Amino acid sequence: MSPFPPLSREQFDALDGDRQFALFVSMRDQLSEMAGEIQLLRDQVARNSRNSGKPPSSDGFTKPRPKSLRAKGKRKSGGQPGHVGKTLERVATPDHVVRHPLVSCPSCAGDLTDSPSHGIETRQVFDLPLMKFEVTEHQAEVKLCRDCAVSVKGAFPPTVTQPTQYGSRVKSLAVYLSNYQFLPLARLRELFSDLYGHAPSESWIVSASKEMVDEIAPALEAIREQLVASPVLHSDETGLRVEGRLNWLHSAGTERLTFYAVHPKRGWDAMHETGILPRFQGRAVHDAFASYFKFDQCSHALCNAHHLRELKFVEDEYEQAWASEMTDLLLEIKDEVGASPPELASLPRERLAHYERGYDTLLQRGFEANPPPTESPPNTRGRKKQSPPKNLLDRLSKWRDETLVFMRDFRVPFDNNLAERDVRMMKVKQKISGTFRTRAGAETFCAIRSYISTARKQGQRVLNAIHDALLANPFIPAAHHAE
Repeated sequence: MSPFPPLSREQFDALDGDRQFALFVSMRDQLSEMAGEIQLLRDQVARNSRNSGKPPSSDGFTKPRPKSLRAKGKRKSGGQPGHVGKTLERVATPDHVVRHPLVSCPSCAGDLTDSPSHGIETRQVFDLPLMKFEVTEHQAEVKLCRDCAVSVKGAFPPTVTQPTQYGSRVKSLAVYLSNYQFLPLARLRELFSDLYGHAPSESWIVSASKEMVDEIAPALEAIREQLVASPVLHSDETGLRVEGRLNWLHSAGTERLTFYAVHPKRGWDAMHETGILPRFQGRAVHDAFASYFKFDQCSHALCNAHHLRELKFVEDEYEQAWASEMTDLLLEIKDEVGASPPELASLPRERLAHYERGYDTLLQRGFEANPPPTESPPNTRGRKKQSPPKNLLDRLSKWRDETLVFMRDFRVPFDNNLAERDVRMMKVKQKISGTFRTRAGAETFCAIRSYISTARKQGQRVLNAIHDALLANPFIPAAHHAE
């Protein structure tokens, strides 16, 4: 963009009418272009985790105060009347009993040595036992066969292969701390040394994770097949650094299942190679990332939590009333769905029509406030640049049914928060470790986290599920037809 030419009043008056008009048009176009660029910069500065898809970690030192998108409730914070409290429950048979005899009276110092006891008050202390390794020596007999005169020996258990080695419980704890609690290898070794006086090598810890992946292969296959057969599937993707380069973590999940995969690409190629979405024929819940819509053999549902954040941005930065009213409408529908009797699968027909009319009316008002952009200059390539409100309106209009499907099919949730929760801990792992040094390490981690997340969703204790897998008896999720 070239700046306005310096022009005095005398120079302007000397121009004929056509040249004055041409100068006016040029200045008007430049002002319009600058206004658009200024608005774009303002939009970039104004976006945060509360009004866009940016993560909270990107808010920096100007992080806004946490504020719910919902209206303030009437109930006080904390435990509500009738809630079940949680405390340590006494045990009937404690491991140790310590008697505290009363030999003198606290009041008068009288001797109570020979006085009979007429009651006992008890208190129980729950503590950890002394942490130390338990060493089991396996002894295989060596004998001389009388028949063939050959020295033979007995067989060791298949898992006992070395003169000295760590057992399955040590191995499962190492896998648990590394892949579930995200301890870096050096700190994991330090923890073992501090607690038990032994520090397994980093290579041994890595080998334990690789062994676990081999053992959970049947569980991962069951997870994948059950996800393909589920009626509703939550999908999401997020950046993951592998070997110092940006890769993408892809997740697919339900309330009972989770599957992770890592791929160099974010879009259709990665989703296709993961092997779940290409065979899925239910309803996929996701954000509006275009690659998802290429899977046309299944139906779709959009995440309304994303819409609420974008509507908040339009309300705050563009001061357009339709955005706040659309927020209220979506939350009103959500509340009515949540309050519906459990035997219903959809809102009544008249309520559907009522909400659809309200939705369409607000869209119309939004389009009136955000007309299409003017014609692009000749020889301009690409799509016309639009404002954030217009882009949001186009999406809400094009994917109207996918936005409102949660009120027609109660199996479909209002948002895609389940998938976002599934990927959240993977982001924590990256913040701790920075990057995976090898692709094999990233794939191992994704496989183990798929198994752990699924086991945890189905009420299994994570450490027990890992230990069972290392004993060649992994937890296999049972098919759940009411998914």
